[in-house]
Amino acid sequence: MNLIYGIKDKPGFGKTVLFAIQQLLAIMAATIAVPAIVGHGLSASAALFGAGVGTFIYLLFTKSKSPVFLGSSFAFIGSMSSAFAGAASLAIGYWGLIIGAVMAGLVYVILAVIVKFCGVKWIDYLMPPVIIGPTVAIIGLSLSGNAIGDLMTSSASEGSVYVALICGLVTLGVTMFVSTYSKKIGRLIPFIIGILAGYILASVFALIGTLTKNPSLIVINYSALQSLNFKSLSGYISLPKFTFMLGGVEGLKGITGSYILTLFAAYVPVAFVVFAEHLADHKNLSAIIGHDLLKEPGLTRTLLGDGVGTMVSTAFGGCPNTTYGESIGCVAITRNASTITIWFCAVLCVLFSLISPFVAFLETIPNCVMGGVCIALYGFIAVSGFKMFQKVDLNKNRNLFVASVIFITGVGGMVVRFGKVEIRTVACALILGILTNLMLSKEKSED
Repeated sequence: MNLIYGIKDKPGFGKTVLFAIQQLLAIMAATIAVPAIVGHGLSASAALFGAGVGTFIYLLFTKSKSPVFLGSSFAFIGSMSSAFAGAASLAIGYWGLIIGAVMAGLVYVILAVIVKFCGVKWIDYLMPPVIIGPTVAIIGLSLSGNAIGDLMTSSASEGSVYVALICGLVTLGVTMFVSTYSKKIGRLIPFIIGILAGYILASVFALIGTLTKNPSLIVINYSALQSLNFKSLSGYISLPKFTFMLGGVEGLKGITGSYILTLFAAYVPVAFVVFAEHLADHKNLSAIIGHDLLKEPGLTRTLLGDGVGTMVSTAFGGCPNTTYGESIGCVAITRNASTITIWFCAVLCVLFSLISPFVAFLETIPNCVMGGVCIALYGFIAVSGFKMFQKVDLNKNRNLFVASVIFITGVGGMVVRFGKVEIRTVACALILGILTNLMLSKEKSED
C-alpha cells in the first residue's frame, strides 16, 4: 500500500488531531464495552484511561515504530468474570483483576524472552492454525450468551423486554447498514453510529413513556447524568474509579492461595490465545505498511509492550489490553501509519476519561443497545477465527479431531473445577486442543 504518512512522518497538528479522533472513534465502542459487560462497578472512563496508559507503554517499548492502539480485550471477559466469581467480596475481585492481568502480562514477557533466544518456529509447532483458528472462534461463540442476555435487558427497572429488543436490534441493523453501505468515515465507526442510533431510539421511547406514564417504555436510566452537579468542579472534571482504588487495602488482605490458583487457570491459558492474536495482528499490520514489524522493532519488543502495558492498564481500568483490529483498519483506510497519531489518540483517551459529562453519558448507554453492538463484535471475533481455519486440511484425521475437540468443548461450555480452582471454557478448549494435536502428531499419511 502507498502510504500518505509513514511510521516516522509527522503530519501537521490539525491533521494529527483529526487522525487521532478517528482512531479514538474506531476503538472506543469496543474499549468501553468490556467493563459494561463484566459489570461489578467497573468504569468505562477508567477503561479508557487504562487503554491510553497501556498504549503509551506499548509505544515506548516499540520505540514508536508500531502504529497500533491497545484497547480492552474481549478474550479476557470470561477470565474477569471468574475473578469476581471466585472472590469472597468485590474488593478482593478488583485485586483479582490486577493479579490475573499481571499473570497474563508475565506470559507475554516470558514469551518475549523465549522468542529473543529461540525464534518463533516452536510457536507454529505448539499452536498451528488448526488450534488457534477454532480457539479464537470459541472466544466469540462463548460470549454469545452475554450478547443475547444484554440484548433483551432493560436498564430501567420496569422497562419492557420487547422495547429493549427493538432498541438492540435497531442498533445492530444500523451498525450493519453503515458498515456495508456508508462512505469511508462511516465504515470506520459503524459501532459508534449504531450505539448513537440505539441510544436515540431508547430516549424517544423513554420520552413517550414519561409523557404517557407508561414505565414499560423506559429502558434507559439517566441517573448518572442527573447526578452531575455542575455547581462544583466534579460536575465537569473527576478522576475515574481506578481498579486499585476500588480494591483498597482490605481487598488485598482477603487473597488466598486457592483464589490465586483460580486466577492462574482463568488468565494464563487465555494469554496464549491472545498471543496468537498479537502475532496475527502484527503480521497483518506489517503487510499494510510494507514493513516487517516482527523484525523491526521485533516481536520481542511488541510482546513486552503488550505485556507490561496490560499489567499497568489493568491497575487503572481493570481490563487487560490487546492490539486492536479497528486501529489497524484506520491505518489501512487513511493510509496514515504515523505513530504520532497513536500517541495523540492515547492522550485523548486519558483526557476524555476525566470529563464528567462524557463519562456520565457512557454510563447511561442501555444494556440492550450494547447487546446489539456485541452481536456484531463477538461475531467478528468468531469469524476471524474461522478465517484462520480456512486453509486447514480437514481430510486429515488429526486436524479433524483437533478441531472437533476444540469446537465441541468450547460451544458446549466445558468448565472444570478442582475445589475452588476453575478452568474456564476457552482454556479447556485450548488445552484439550493442544493435547490432542500432540497425541496425534505422528499420524501416518494415506500413502
